[in-house]
Amino acid sequence: MSVWPAELVFRREARVLHIVFDDGAEADIPFETLRVESPSAEVQGHGPGEKRIVTGKADVGVLDALPVGKYAVRIVFDDGHDTGIYAWEYLRKLSGV
Repeated sequence: MSVWPAELVFRREARVLHIVFDDGAEADIPFETLRVESPSAEVQGHGPGEKRIVTGKADVGVLDALPVGKYAVRIVFDDGHDTGIYAWEYLRKLSGV
């Protein structure tokens, strides 16, 4: 089953990404979760067992969100991290819905 976001709203003051999926499911994903679970190689590594634990991101903000084709979004954080490409399926997984 493919997932598709119907709406992405970056609520900067609340520090959450509010996402509504095309099946009606919706959730708030904290910016901290997005940052520490970034799908980037910097966080996830290049293979099994290489995931890096990222801490100290409770107050991280989002500066920008850039579309990547029709399948993902690249999020630019205010701590300089900008290499994670968040596929719709990965956002669904992080949302827990």
